[in-house]
Amino acid sequence: MIIGVPRETKPEEYRVGLLPVGAAELVSHGHTVLVQRHAGEGSGYADDHYVRAGATLVDEPAEVFTAAEMIVKVKEPQPHEVAMLRQGQVVFTYFHFAADRDLTLGCLEKRIAAVAYETLAVDGKLPLLTPMSEVAGRMAIQQGAKYLERPQEGRGILLSGVPGVEPAKVTVLGGGIVGANAAKVAAGLGANVVIMDIDLDRLRYLDDVMPANVRTIHSNPESVAWHCCNSDLVVGAVLIPGARSPVLVPKTMLKDMRDGSVIVDVGVDQGGCVETTQPTTHAEPTYVIDGVVHYCVTNMPGAVGRTSTQALCHATQPWAVQLANSQGDLPALIANHPAFASALNMIDGRVTHPGVAAAHDLEHQPL
Repeated sequence: MIIGVPRETKPEEYRVGLLPVGAAELVSHGHTVLVQRHAGEGSGYADDHYVRAGATLVDEPAEVFTAAEMIVKVKEPQPHEVAMLRQGQVVFTYFHFAADRDLTLGCLEKRIAAVAYETLAVDGKLPLLTPMSEVAGRMAIQQGAKYLERPQEGRGILLSGVPGVEPAKVTVLGGGIVGANAAKVAAGLGANVVIMDIDLDRLRYLDDVMPANVRTIHSNPESVAWHCCNSDLVVGAVLIPGARSPVLVPKTMLKDMRDGSVIVDVGVDQGGCVETTQPTTHAEPTYVIDGVVHYCVTNMPGAVGRTSTQALCHATQPWAVQLANSQGDLPALIANHPAFASALNMIDGRVTHPGVAAAHDLEHQPL
């Protein structure tokens, strides 16, 4: 196949969809790899790294999208990229369709095969979402700590406190990969941490492995309201694969939260678990509603491009090779590797993922 790697164009996105070593592996399988010039520079990979790997450099994104039978990216296609997609093209990237109706309808119209990192499931786990969830969970605390500072419109609180002064209280909504990583970092800084989930088995596990300054609390509307309203930092870490995140923090709750408290909604890509969540960028990461600072950057891991690219590509590379070796025959690939059925969100104008269909009231048509 001809595999294209465009330079990411989402604001302040520094990741790249393929490492040079990944390009070399695909070339060794007989594939042609087209890489847009400067695609890897934000992650520390110069063009000559890709040339030495056997890739071919092209200047313009249109050259990538026009020639490639398979596109490997990091973030969802931006509007100008959707315009360049064509029928039958395989696109392997994060899509997060449930939070973006225009993107969903645009890709349906183009009749592409959308293979989404975030919904690929193996034994109940999401191996291509996990590395970025780890990064985002850890970043949520360092960003939350920063925006608790008074110059950033926060309460003026040091997350760790100091001797004689109480540390901040952090509430983490969701005990999955994001939540566990956020809680671990917050606890390591000395904060008082509460992690909430509806899965009692998960809470038992977290109670066993977390340090003493992390408490586990069962999530229900009453407990969520009490802990959020008594916290300095709230981290939204709720995920339903492929579907829109449930709203746990309604707008009416904000007036009861502490002035200058901070919400970091990591699930913004899937709509977020806070009703007032709106996508932001690294250039303008926050806004304030009812005195509460909201940090809702849709590509948090993009700020640490080198770490994130390495973590992501180590996970995606084996799957990219299988996709390329399938020569675009996804039904045959899924027959041999059923995990790809969960990753396939749409093909030939049909929505094949139930969560995406439900989010936009579209017909679900399994492959």
